[in-house]
Amino acid sequence: MDTAAGGLALDLGLYAVSALFAAVTAVTSTLPPHRPWGAVAAVGYLVAALAVAGQLLLRRRHGDSPAAGLTARWTVTGFAWATTTLLPLIVESWQRASGRTGRAQEEVVVVEHAGARLAEHGTPYLGHDAIAALPPAEQLLGYTPYQPGMALFGLPRAVVDAWWTDARVWFALATVVALALAVGTLRRTASPTPRRDAAVLRGVQAATVLPVCALTLATGGDDLPVLALCLLALALAAADRPGRAGVAVGLAGALKLFAWPVAVVLICWAATRRAGLRTAAGALGLPAVALLPALLIDRDALVENVLRFPLGHGLVTSPAQSPFPGHLIATALPAGRVVAAALLVAAGVAIAVRLLRRPPRTAATTALICGYGLLAAILLMPSTRFGYLLYPLALLVWAPALARTERPAHPPLG
Repeated sequence: MDTAAGGLALDLGLYAVSALFAAVTAVTSTLPPHRPWGAVAAVGYLVAALAVAGQLLLRRRHGDSPAAGLTARWTVTGFAWATTTLLPLIVESWQRASGRTGRAQEEVVVVEHAGARLAEHGTPYLGHDAIAALPPAEQLLGYTPYQPGMALFGLPRAVVDAWWTDARVWFALATVVALALAVGTLRRTASPTPRRDAAVLRGVQAATVLPVCALTLATGGDDLPVLALCLLALALAAADRPGRAGVAVGLAGALKLFAWPVAVVLICWAATRRAGLRTAAGALGLPAVALLPALLIDRDALVENVLRFPLGHGLVTSPAQSPFPGHLIATALPAGRVVAAALLVAAGVAIAVRLLRRPPRTAATTALICGYGLLAAILLMPSTRFGYLLYPLALLVWAPALARTERPAHPPLG
């Protein structure tokens, strides 16, 4: 399916289904930032689908036409991302700066408030008492359930109130830089081949124009830099750069907890190449360094935001409640939360046993373990979001690009 008609058949399906998804979102979504995204993105996806349909006709008549080749597919992908992600992001940021409310999801406001607190107090977190003193309607926004590094994206808004200081603009910039470095790393790793380059393109599509990614970045966006840095770390692993891979995933871990499982699997991969400590230095050291100032300034505030709130013990509960199996079990069965937690622990133990008995020896296998592991965790967590699926989807689609480029693994340790 992926290679049918030189990859154009799946391109057409991706853009056509995405156009339908965006149109339905524009009409039916109950979330204010999602409707404008859908209205703009539906047109972008539709134009991209029509462009691919034209490429298919050219390929049928002139099989060697450059307009139907890989470079043209990259061009359409770039156009699709610009019109379905960057354009609605800029439009909503501009409208928000002009006073239009409801043009950003809560996480954008949370990150910007965290940046202001970081600039003023040296920590992005409010303590329990400070959150309790807020009006009930504002207590949810008082929590910052991210790692301290995420507050850096809110610093521009703490200095200047303008559309370009919207946290989403800086999320997008970081995402572009990380993905560009990842693609450049994969292209330099081995001699280019059409099949390998096509796999890289498909991986980039999964992290950019896939609606779950485009919608997330345009309306919220905090997950995309984390994902892009994880993909960069895996690309560096495929290039046999364990130290740099550790730094990349460490930067992601300094932003959000979702990168920590990827860091653990990458360390296991590096251990098969006698580079476990080198990878762990960045993968674990950078998040630890990021946590240290917040820990020294207000330890209780750090625990309240990073541990108590995500575990459901804060003053308010997280609104992340997509109808996945873990949530349905937790809400529908007697002692459901215990059952869901037990299933989640069982999945974690199974992955840990797999890592101990057969640690991954290639970056592609590492990506697959990370993808399936995060998919199991997202499906089984009692509180989660549909948008979190962008992590496993992108990681799983990224794996073939790594398999096409990585060098042979070192011999197994004795």
